Amino acid sequence: MRICFVNRGTLGEFKQFYDRENAENGGGDRKKTDIVVFGFGGKTQVSYERELKGETRFFEDAALLSKREKNLVVCGCITDNHSHLRKSAAVAENGRLSGVSDMLNVIDDEVSSGAALRVYETKQGRMGLAVAEDLYFPEVIKALAVCGSDFIVCPFARADGVHVALLRAHAYCFGVPILFCADGYCAIADPSGNIAFASPQSPVCIDYEYSREYHLVQTRRRGGFR
Repeated sequence: MRICFVNRGTLGEFKQFYDRENAENGGGDRKKTDIVVFGFGGKTQVSYERELKGETRFFEDAALLSKREKNLVVCGCITDNHSHLRKSAAVAENGRLSGVSDMLNVIDDEVSSGAALRVYETKQGRMGLAVAEDLYFPEVIKALAVCGSDFIVCPFARADGVHVALLRAHAYCFGVPILFCADGYCAIADPSGNIAFASPQSPVCIDYEYSREYHLVQTRRRGGFR
C-alpha cells in the first residue's frame, strides 16, 4: 500500500496544496495513495456543535479528500464537545466519515480521556487507531493487536526521544506494524522490531507492504490442573 504522511500543516492547508497540484498537472499521472496520515499539525480544534451547524467543515474536508483520492484518511485533531476537549483522530474513507476515535489515556494534560478503542474495517485491512499518548500504554497496542488489527496508525503531537523505542518494541512484541505521524517526523515500525521508514519531510510518500505475523508460543507452568 502507498502511504502519504503529512507531518506539518493542517488538513485545510494540505487540501489547498493538493488542489493546486492537481490544477497545475491537470490531474496528471501522479501515483494515487492508499492512506493519508496527518499528525496534529497546527493543533486543529474541532467543535462538534459548529460542525453540525455547518459553521466549520473539518470532517467534510477529510471526507472530500478521501473521496477525491478514493482512499483512507486519518487526521489528528482536538475535538470540543461542549467544552470537553479531547485529543482525537478522524477517519474517512471513499467520501464518508467512518468515525472519530479519542485518546484513551491522559497524562498531565488539560484534555479529557476517551472511552473506547476501535478497529476500523478498511479496504487496506483492519486498522487499529492509537491516538497520541496512547502509544505510551502497551495494553492499548496489545488490545488492538488481539482484536485483529493488520496495522496500527498513531497520530501524535510533538514526539520525543522515547517514541522510537516504543514504536519498535510494540511492533515487535505484538506483531503489528505501526504507522506514526508527529509534528515534523513520521515513521513506520515493523514486526521485526526495526524502523522500516522514517522522514522529517512533509508530505512524503512510501510504498509499504505489511504481512500478518502469527507464531505458536508455548509455555510450561505449574498449576492449571484439570
